[in-house]
Amino acid sequence: MSFIYNFILLFASQLLNILALFSPKLNLFVRGRKSVFETLKNNIQEFDKTIWFHAASLGEYEQGLPVIEKVKEKYPQYKIVLTFFSPSGYEVRKNNTIADVTVYLPLDTISNAKQFLDLVHPEKAFFIKYEFWPNYLKELKNQNCKTYLISGIFREKQLFFKWYGGFYRKALHTFDYFFVQNESSKTLLKSIGFTNVKVSGDTRFDRVVSILERDYTLDFIEQFRDSSTSLGKTKMVVIGSSWPKDEELLVNYINNSSDDVKFIIAPHNIDKNQILNFKTQISKNTILFSEKDNVDLSNYGVFIIDIIGILTKIYSYADIAYVGGGFGNPGVHNILEPATFGIPVVIGPNYSHFSEATALVNLEGCLTIQNQTQLNEAFDLLLQNEDERLEKGHICSTFVQMNKGATQTIMLHIG
Repeated sequence: MSFIYNFILLFASQLLNILALFSPKLNLFVRGRKSVFETLKNNIQEFDKTIWFHAASLGEYEQGLPVIEKVKEKYPQYKIVLTFFSPSGYEVRKNNTIADVTVYLPLDTISNAKQFLDLVHPEKAFFIKYEFWPNYLKELKNQNCKTYLISGIFREKQLFFKWYGGFYRKALHTFDYFFVQNESSKTLLKSIGFTNVKVSGDTRFDRVVSILERDYTLDFIEQFRDSSTSLGKTKMVVIGSSWPKDEELLVNYINNSSDDVKFIIAPHNIDKNQILNFKTQISKNTILFSEKDNVDLSNYGVFIIDIIGILTKIYSYADIAYVGGGFGNPGVHNILEPATFGIPVVIGPNYSHFSEATALVNLEGCLTIQNQTQLNEAFDLLLQNEDERLEKGHICSTFVQMNKGATQTIMLHIG
């Protein structure tokens, strides 16, 4: 199995070089890895002490950030090395200030794993949520590096729990400890012989709770919202990480909504042509973030955010949040950010892979919709019934507060 795995990786690496010629995202994926080893050589010396964190993408980075911050605080003499697998994580956070070195993770070939870890020589390594690369894990074990999984989540369908998954089960023996999100993950690991497991919860709760301690004021959003209209106080609907299927339903609602409701939309994809096409479908007075300078934003009913990085702050202004992705695979995006502000959340039907979404739907702080009629009903209920809106918002904020503390559990254990 090891031979087959490594052969497939070598074949994939050659194929990616060809496909990158036709895909901007794959081009970033391939080109970004070419300078990794040189960057590491220039920034890490043999005598440096290092700790390595790996995040698949942006969501995992945000999830692991509370632990990275605490580790940096506890071990100030160590350099933090942060790796990403996906361009959607690296390109957005490559200039972060928490890590001393941020690079792409080279593909999991035997030679890459050995060269990477020889250069980084970490004393501790943290994998956030998932991504189990057998060659990296084997080399970590060879180098006697303390290795941890944080905010891990396991499902029965994964290869570790299949009769033919021995190669992948063996890789898990690298981990000194698994900090998992739920009891079912602990039970699954126990079924294949692992007892070095603790249910610590999800560090994303700590991440979103920390948002409340920061200044999230945005003057231009306050200007857009305005204080009132002739129909009464303006209500704000914030739509985050929307995909075309979400937008198809949302446009219909927006175009038929009353003037005392304003909408802020932060699409998942900020491709210029896609944004402009979306804008033309909206009949209300609409402006882009890139057009906002020297304009009276209070004259507009729809504000499209065509940059990345400010959605969290924008949620603080919402009366209702719609979080996109729920009509796609694997499903809905992060609902905890709006929930922490005490805002009711509306999502599409695909959320079963996300425990926090499932829990909030069951608690009725989050409403799930499958079609135009249900979206209309959900928005109308929350916009017209203040008691319902406040009650569901309270459910959301209470849920977040009650589930914080994973970071402290992890830090107490790793010493």
